[in-house]
Amino acid sequence: MKRVSCAVLVLCACYAASVCAEEIGSVDTAFKLIGPDHKIKIEAFDDEKVSGVACHVSRAVTGGVKGAVGLAEDTSDASIACRQVGPIQFKEKLEAGESVFSERRSVLFKRLQVVRFCDETRNTLVYLVYSDKLVDGSPKNALSTVPIRPWLPDEPVPRCQDAESGWFGG
Repeated sequence: MKRVSCAVLVLCACYAASVCAEEIGSVDTAFKLIGPDHKIKIEAFDDEKVSGVACHVSRAVTGGVKGAVGLAEDTSDASIACRQVGPIQFKEKLEAGESVFSERRSVLFKRLQVVRFCDETRNTLVYLVYSDKLVDGSPKNALSTVPIRPWLPDEPVPRCQDAESGWFGG
């Protein structure tokens, strides 16, 4: 019995440790007699290594009894929109395909991931949202791009190459 209690505590701690985003709102998509309704949630997060960029993700959330107790596996459907909301400054060196946001979609095996790339030719940040599983992920994905532009007139424009080489302007 003691082992089962420890396992449950570990699972709960892992579930609670997912990266938090600010919930903006939600809409119900299907009524459930017992437990919460199925929903689409909208959440926002800021890129921690690139100031001046904010992303919004919409995702399906399974309701019902399994959803209420955290045992439901949410679908892989998600959408993303990222925009420049201030002067863009690179705070740290960027890695291609680096995870900028991650959230659990089931108790153990499925995560919603947002990764960042930098298109050097077009000087554009590229954000990809997708779902992965321990064994087999989903090809469902969505993409958003943020062209790096000056926020104010006569402001120097940071370049993708600068962030990848470790030079941080601003």
